[in-house]
Amino acid sequence: MTRAPVCSSCIDALAPDRDIPRCPQCARGFATSEAVAAGACGICQRETPKFDRAAVAGPYEGALRRAIHLLKYDGMAPLARPLGERLALAAAPFADFDAIVPAPLHWRRRWGRGFNQSDLLARELSRQTQIPLDRRLLRTRSTPPQAGLSASERRRNVQGAFAPAGDKTAIRGKKLIVVDDVMTTGATLEACARVLKRAGAAKSPSSPWRARIWVSSDLK
Repeated sequence: MTRAPVCSSCIDALAPDRDIPRCPQCARGFATSEAVAAGACGICQRETPKFDRAAVAGPYEGALRRAIHLLKYDGMAPLARPLGERLALAAAPFADFDAIVPAPLHWRRRWGRGFNQSDLLARELSRQTQIPLDRRLLRTRSTPPQAGLSASERRRNVQGAFAPAGDKTAIRGKKLIVVDDVMTTGATLEACARVLKRAGAAKSPSSPWRARIWVSSDLK
């Protein structure tokens, strides 16, 4: 149940899509049978992502897209619970991971919005999985919104925008799940993974994975 003004049938429509074959590296839907045979999507064949693997809660369309917009832009925080429940289903293979790290907002944007939607999802994922929450990743500079930027512009936009806070030894060797609300090219999550790995987080083949709600708009 949720206190948000959303009917139960719309909540039920948020169920994860398990029927689409997906890239084992980034979880994008395979576009061709050749990609399925290759074992990786064309994007990952051209360039290996900085994160190690991805979990998918669903494509950014239909009921899921509307729910994310209600959470993110209309402040309907109670929707974090059903969205987090779907995210927990997708993150079931991560039961032995050490911590959940929400993708951070710059303090100015968080102050203006009143919350960080990725943090709300990470908190719910932590509650569902009992994996501790770790907020030591900070956004050190304000950046323009990623929407409308090309893939290369997105990477440049978030380059150097994140840094770990506090004692870096606390994450050394740890397997981390990075949670974001929406992903298009993966630039933000790659930037987060790069910083955490440099700080000593566990690397391939174990971690850091990223659990997130996947954007399928241009990556089907």
